[in-house]
Amino acid sequence: MTTRLRHPAAPPRRKSRPLAAGALTLGLLLPPVGAASAAADDGSTSSSTTSSTSSTTPQRQAERIDRSPVAVATGDGVYVGWRMLGDDPEAIGFHVYRDGERITDRPITGSTNLVDPDGTAASTYRISAVAGGSAVERWATEEFTVWDQQTLDVPLDKPADGTTPDGKAYSYRANDASVGDVDGDGQYELVLKWDPTNSQDNSKGGYTGNVLVDAYELDGTRLWRIDLGRNVRAGAHYTQLQVFDYDGDGRAEVMAKTADGTVDGAGTVIGDADADYRNASGYVLAGPEFLTVFDGETGAALDTVDYTPPRGTVTDWGDGYGNRVDRFLAGTAYLDGEHPSAIFSRGYYTRAVIAAYDFDGEHLTQRWVFDSKTAGKEYEGQGNHNLSVADVDGDARDEIVFGSMTIDDDGSALYNTRLGHGDALHVGDLDPCRPGLEVFAAHESMSASGNRGATFRDAATGEVLWSIPATRDTGRAAAGDIDPRYAGAEGWAVGGDAAWNSRVGELHAASGELIGNTIPAANFLTYWDGDLLAEIGDHDFDEGPRTGVPTIAKWDYENGEEVEIYRATGTLSNNDTKGNPALQADLFGDWREEIVTRTEDSTALRIATTVIPTEHRLRTLMSDPVYRLGVAWQNTAYNQPPHTSYFLGEGMTTPAAPSLAYTTPARPGEKVGR
Repeated sequence: MTTRLRHPAAPPRRKSRPLAAGALTLGLLLPPVGAASAAADDGSTSSSTTSSTSSTTPQRQAERIDRSPVAVATGDGVYVGWRMLGDDPEAIGFHVYRDGERITDRPITGSTNLVDPDGTAASTYRISAVAGGSAVERWATEEFTVWDQQTLDVPLDKPADGTTPDGKAYSYRANDASVGDVDGDGQYELVLKWDPTNSQDNSKGGYTGNVLVDAYELDGTRLWRIDLGRNVRAGAHYTQLQVFDYDGDGRAEVMAKTADGTVDGAGTVIGDADADYRNASGYVLAGPEFLTVFDGETGAALDTVDYTPPRGTVTDWGDGYGNRVDRFLAGTAYLDGEHPSAIFSRGYYTRAVIAAYDFDGEHLTQRWVFDSKTAGKEYEGQGNHNLSVADVDGDARDEIVFGSMTIDDDGSALYNTRLGHGDALHVGDLDPCRPGLEVFAAHESMSASGNRGATFRDAATGEVLWSIPATRDTGRAAAGDIDPRYAGAEGWAVGGDAAWNSRVGELHAASGELIGNTIPAANFLTYWDGDLLAEIGDHDFDEGPRTGVPTIAKWDYENGEEVEIYRATGTLSNNDTKGNPALQADLFGDWREEIVTRTEDSTALRIATTVIPTEHRLRTLMSDPVYRLGVAWQNTAYNQPPHTSYFLGEGMTTPAAPSLAYTTPARPGEKVGR
């Protein structure tokens, strides 16, 4: 029976937040994709708040975000970029204004960026939009100024140092982050997890400092701080955040595992404030565990329920000291095809339990539970240190790709490959030459995988299409289009001694053809330069402090080597050799990605954007369902890069517009010249 904790009464939550003057959600200027042709011919939008590629395709509840324009001073002038939104018509075009004067002779239709050779650091820009064939021009953004470099620092309120019960001092470093529009203004806020310097892998004992979670506006205004308390241990596998608008009120909520002593953003304690369940080794193996949904704008706890499943007997999870019992994952999925549900799990080395929850603005309701203990022993040990979410079977409802098995939208097992546990997972349309999506995954247990270090499988059936042989744990694998000579995405995994940074391995085409035995880094993939190929996201790692400087490189496929094109100097990567940014997502400008990294002293998060022009136009990646959910689960355990539901790479076709039901109505921009 689920126990629900009572929280202090709070003012009713707004079902929609009034748009601030000049809010950039006025970017939806024109009849949305699929809107009736009766829309006004002067370019004003109808009352529809949806876009659709088909009248029979379910429309997914979606946040309405702005065009997030960016201007950066470069040696060639000023680079200017902006978003094409999910419900923009294909025929939309854009004009660019500098200091009140239009600098484009005709609407830009082939991209959403330009380089203004006459722009300066003192210039002010604004974007307008026009419908195809229409002479009506409406403002798509407010005025925006020029960054003097390609980075934006978001100041942080770094927590004070602390001391553990055994007298050891620790400090804090900014760790993984996520984004959501927590206040409904059409712009993303950052939600950041603070990691104490004594955080631990589950396999190691020791007290840790408290895990703290903050929310920030992009100007550094801290909205709130949640203290998860002494009964939530710090480490990559303990706290997985979900930031998403679950109840459809236009504002994102935050969900996380909590415990007695958690203090919400309003200062209210959850459970028993005095409870301390830490044992002499620093593990928390007793006491109640909760799942809490917090108001994204205030940090106040809205509802708290028992965490499913309870830890029960620790040894039932594979060891007796607290390693495997506390392996948690989290994600968000559209299980009914229209509304987002939260996914939280426990265990993957042996028993695995996955629970789905809905939130209606007041209460968390459990939708279903998958438990390998009841489903069958063959489902034990199949989970990864990460998960992915996508509609793999084409029924418009999401499945959870839980490592080597996939759970259907109703909580039943869709299939089980029995390939066992692994560290890396990539899901998307990796091979456009065949129907549906594919999964490329690394494997740890050679006995379970049949001496396959990585496999490329059909996402709908689990059929292994090709594999990379191995004799030991293969801890790194990646997939993305890095070589235009071969159709689809390439897949590669470390080989040789299987070190995390090995450049020996196997690089395969999507067809399975072996390209070579020299591979790029297999940490992250980033869309950064002007072509459609993926770049290599990695870090220059220092074994001394065990930190790295984030880098982005181009794969020189002819010479088999990486060519660095960006270095995030003055910042550090996260999570030891994993080397991931705090966050990677399409946050500013056109469809390409930004990386968010912590400064060396963790006094700021630095957002880096590309200034390389591109001739390709895509809708913001944040409007793609698989990509947006990938950003939501990206902070989970061993971070993986988000992928799209369509093939993104050389020779791609223009993807269909997403089928979205926005939670807030569009507001037309004013006509230019008024």
